[in-house]
Amino acid sequence: MGKIIDLSMTIDEGMQTFAAHWHPFVEITQLGRHGIENRETRKITLGTHTGTHIDAPRHFIPDGKTVEQISMEQCVGYALVLDFSHLPDFHEISREELESSVGSNSVERVIFRFDWDKHLGTNKYYSDHPFLSESACEFLVEKGCKLIALDTPQPDNPKNGRFSIKDAPNHKILLGSDILIVEYLINIKLIKSTITTLVVAPLKIASGDGAPVRCFAIEEDL
Repeated sequence: MGKIIDLSMTIDEGMQTFAAHWHPFVEITQLGRHGIENRETRKITLGTHTGTHIDAPRHFIPDGKTVEQISMEQCVGYALVLDFSHLPDFHEISREELESSVGSNSVERVIFRFDWDKHLGTNKYYSDHPFLSESACEFLVEKGCKLIALDTPQPDNPKNGRFSIKDAPNHKILLGSDILIVEYLINIKLIKSTITTLVVAPLKIASGDGAPVRCFAIEEDL
């Protein structure tokens, strides 16, 4: 086994969540206590899109697959790491930029590195992140992509919210083609290889539109 790189946020009270009523704040309440119940247990309140998580197609596609229907083979395997950390804030990645970066490599699974996790805890994290163009997403569909993973909150233009003319078009393109989206990654910069083994392990939530995940990369021993 090679080096394991944890790409997951720690779930904790006070952690940053998207400011909308459909994304709850995290609450962790201790119930069992040593010296009283003689064991520790906790109640956890969190959303299906809290912290590092996966978007199942059902998130935006009414009849799309839910979390427990996702194939685990889709979530585990070799992934191409694309380094876009040099891009300026709020940059839209064009189809041409993506094609050039991919080259002749497979896009079955793609990890997009922006080093955006350095902005966690700030408003900028949600307002100014780079994003994919619709044509770049269509390229991924055409090339048979199964999963993308990002260290940003989403693949969409952050200005395209629920009340905009276009509400999350990239989510709809990708999820509508059964391409899974893993968001809120951290530590991608620690991956040194262009190709790595990616493991995405979501909670198996019935009728889940998404789920928190433990996500990590396995770097091969040299």
